[in-house]
Parts: sequence; C-alpha cells; structure tokens
Amino acid sequence: MTVGMSGFTGAGYPKAVPQALAAQIQSAHDRGEAFGIRVLTGASTAPELDGVLARTGGIDFRLPYQSDPELRARINHGQIEYMDIHLGHVAQYAWSGFFGDIDVAVIEVAGVLPDGRLIPSTSVGNNKTWLDLAAKVVLEVNRDQPAGLEGMHDIYYGTALPPHRKPIPLLAPGDRIGEPYLRVDPDKVVAVVETGGHDRLTPFAAPDDTSARIAGHLVEFFRHEIARGRMPGNLLPLQSGVGNIANAVLLGLREGGFEQLSAYTEVIQDGMLDLIRSGTITTASATALSLSPDGVADFVEHIDTYRRRIVLRPQEISNHAELVRRLGCIALNGMVEADLYGNVNSTHVAGSRIINGIGGSGDFARNGFLSCFLTPSTAKHGQVSALVPMVSHVDHTEHDVAVVVTEQGLADLRGLSPKQRARVIIERCAHPDFKPQLEDYFQRACRHSYGLQTPHLLPEALSWHQRFLDTGSMRA
Repeated sequence: MTVGMSGFTGAGYPKAVPQALAAQIQSAHDRGEAFGIRVLTGASTAPELDGVLARTGGIDFRLPYQSDPELRARINHGQIEYMDIHLGHVAQYAWSGFFGDIDVAVIEVAGVLPDGRLIPSTSVGNNKTWLDLAAKVVLEVNRDQPAGLEGMHDIYYGTALPPHRKPIPLLAPGDRIGEPYLRVDPDKVVAVVETGGHDRLTPFAAPDDTSARIAGHLVEFFRHEIARGRMPGNLLPLQSGVGNIANAVLLGLREGGFEQLSAYTEVIQDGMLDLIRSGTITTASATALSLSPDGVADFVEHIDTYRRRIVLRPQEISNHAELVRRLGCIALNGMVEADLYGNVNSTHVAGSRIINGIGGSGDFARNGFLSCFLTPSTAKHGQVSALVPMVSHVDHTEHDVAVVVTEQGLADLRGLSPKQRARVIIERCAHPDFKPQLEDYFQRACRHSYGLQTPHLLPEALSWHQRFLDTGSMRA
C-alpha cells in the first residue's frame, strides 16, 4: 500500500497510528510474514513515525525527505528504497499518477469543525494532496496542538494539471488566496483517532563563531547590493533553510539594523520568530513550523501576534517555481560541499551515503532572485574541506549557484566564467589549510586538462574523497 502521511520537519506528523501500525508489522514479522508500505510525507517527521516504522522493517519505499537516524541507516544499508525529490514537485507528481494510487492518508489536524472542515496542525506539507487523492483517510485529532492555530493557514485549491493551469494569484508573501481549512470527503474517513502529544523538535545550538562569521559576510554583501541599487533596502523575500547557520543569519540581519523584511520560505524557525516579534520581519509565509522547545513556548505565548503575521500554506504553494520567481526570493541554504566551479552537493557524503535529502533548496536555488549556499569551510575537526576539486554528488549545478559563503569569506559567482569562479572560490572561501592543495590542483588542471573551459584532471578529481574514505582526512 502507498500511504500519504502528514509531517514536515518534525511538525504536524501523526503520533499514534504509525506506532500502532509498527506494532502490527512487528507481529507480522514475528510470524514470518513480510510486511512493508510505501510512505510519502511532506518532508522529515520524527521517531514516532519514520523511526519506529523503519526499525520494525515496515517501510519499503520512502519520499521525499528524511532525517531520522534509523531510517537513514537503513536507506544507506540498502534495506529501504528512497527517492530524493524537490519538495515543490511532490504534489504535481502525485496528481499526475507518477507514484501510483494513494491508498490511505494519515493526517494530523488540530480540530474538526461541525461541517467537517479540518483545522490544520503545525505543518501543512502535502496534506491537501493526500486528503484529495487517498481512497481512505485516517484523521488524528491532536488536542495538544495550540487552539490559536485556527486562522493561520491558507489552503489554495486552485492548482491544476497541464493544460488547464492558470496563474496563481499571489503577489506578495502575505497574500491570502485560499481558505483557512482543509477539506475532506467525509465518506472517505474511516477513522478518527483522538491523540495528545507535542511535536518532537530538537533544540538549536546558539550561533557559534563560525556561523556568526558566515552571517557577517552575508550581511555585508547585502549592504553592498543595496548600495549598488541591485536590491531594495528591505531586501527581497527571504527563504532560509533549517539549522544553526540559518538562525545566525537571521540574527545578523536583526543586529545589522534591517527592517520591514519579509519571508517566503518553507519553515519558520526560532530565529524567524525573533524577527517577527521584534517587527524586523512583518510577514512570513511557510508550510511548517520548525521550532525548539523554547520556540514552541514563545509561539504559544504570543500566538495572537504570530497569527497576524504568519501564513502556513501547502508546500506545492510555498515551493512553487512560479511564485518563487515572481517574488524574487533570496535563497539561503546549507550544503555539504562545493567544487571549484560552483557545483553544490547538498545531500551525500563521498558520493554515495545520503544524509537527509535535497528538500526545497532546489526549488528556490533555480527560481529565486539570488541563490546563496552556506557552509563552514571544513568538517570532521578540520580533516575535510568543504571546497573540493569536484563534488562527489551534484544537487545544484553551477548554473543555479550565485553566491558561496564560508566563515573565510564570500564568493560572488555572478557573471564569471568557470575558471574565474574557481579563482574567487579558492581565494575567498577555502580554509588556509586546504588552499594550497586547491591552488595546486587548479594550476595543474589549467596546464594538462583535456579542455580548458572547465579544467579537470579526471584521475585526481575525486581523489580527495577517496583519501577521506581511506584515511579519514582529505589532507595530502
């Protein structure tokens, strides 16, 4: 069976049904019966869903994004098939039948109205699509989700498949173009499960020196762009990936005196709550909350304020290429590594071991006004360089990458040829311990490469990764 479940970055996922299902799967396995399902979600979920189902062998196939350690391990051991896909494509693929029939939807909601409409939970994700397409629906009504969520959502029902598409009537991040509730055909609802329990969310570490330096380079760059007339004083709508670096950048914007900002993104993090509460961000559009326990407490305490400034949408709208391009989003995303020419790997270690997935970074990198990728210049206690001759896996090609930032500096790649990009990346972003190795490779490639448009020494291009696998270090 193919089961569409709610959940996006650890928010709004079903908490009871997956655990009950896992118990039944374990019993079946104890009897020697094979049992596994295809699980589709909005993005990552939590141990009560991904973890418990993976641990009992109950997942045969998973998409589109994951972060659970148990699930990741089984994917990398070849026990679960995993499809990494742009988050903005999932609903379209499902409606087009590319995933086959959706047998069951299991969706957490914050409440059910007397007329059958559903109050969405702390994430929307692909819930609209699963509710529309599934043959049967199970609702988990979570009494512990904040009652003040009602009215924060904007569910748009105007999308269509080619050739029947029409422009989506959204012109600013705060525009409401839909309705506050999800719809479901009551005849498809086979169970309503009353549950309690909070989302399983992880505390964020305070920004360290490395994150603060990355944020400082970006803030300085934004000021430069404003001074050159290439960006308005209140920037353009921000899209920010999840993590400590993203939170540090948001903090840097507030400390840098920026005002009247907006966000058109996937998740609302702690750093964005701070900016909304202080008035630095006036409007934020997303598909989910991704808050630490302290962030959740703050959200509940000030929920009336946040409801006026936050709009939660289906991810087919939050990540829609038409809207990202129209609004001119500034994309700020993390990465594993970048190569000399600006190709970016966001998902794999040494080309074959998946970490989490591409998520929505590609939706914004290709379609946004400015595509920025951020990372510390080294990993593994300084043994691994984030800047390499050739990335071991490509998620974002050089054509979709405008800016690379490490704590060492910022490389503006716009308007540069491949060789020019290589020089500026080495000069401004590489760690001093690895800069001589990169310069040596690039200079020799410029002398001996088969072609000189994008110089490479193919026998050496991935040697840094092989050295890491053999010795635990990329150092020569």
